[in-house]
Amino acid sequence: MANETHRVIRPSILYFGTPVVLLTTENDDGSANLAPISSAWALGQRVVLGLGTESRTARNLAARPDLVINVASPELWENVERLAPLTGAHPVPESKRAVYRYEPDKFAAAGLTPAGSELVGPPRVAECALQLEARARALTPGGAGLFLSVECEVLRVHAAERIVVPGTQHVDPARWSPLIYNFRHYHGLAPEVGHGFRSETAGVAAGAA
Repeated sequence: MANETHRVIRPSILYFGTPVVLLTTENDDGSANLAPISSAWALGQRVVLGLGTESRTARNLAARPDLVINVASPELWENVERLAPLTGAHPVPESKRAVYRYEPDKFAAAGLTPAGSELVGPPRVAECALQLEARARALTPGGAGLFLSVECEVLRVHAAERIVVPGTQHVDPARWSPLIYNFRHYHGLAPEVGHGFRSETAGVAAGAA
């Protein structure tokens, strides 16, 4: 609002409402690593991820670029939170030891189910209604070496039938929304307030509801 008073603050994090995705990658021994992240954004058929350089996911992608980007929905927040303090890095990096613990079987720890992929090695997360098989094309260091920006090419999209507008290739935003990480709190999306001028589902989705 125009008449509001603002002040300068310095938040410890800047997750101002970002989607939560679960990344599956392949470990050195061929097993699957599963990791939640909240730094992901899409541009066309590319998705850019923000990863800590000491994470098992970053190390796996540097060696084996295939992954699945599983987009979590609000009802999965407790599964995501079970994953949050776990790491697939062994031994646990010194910078993580105060907060994280090593867990080799993250699917079981989170209560989630692996499902076979079609174009990449790592499995999909069966409980996620939107799953993107992808390949990392560029890993760019940043933050004085503390993180990587990973550009991924999406190879195949799997969407649960219930979230697709019948007879189209479109996800119905009235039937599905992502889990949102808002300053370390979990949220779903609020009711729709409008649609963009380029929306391809404005009339179709409403008619299918």
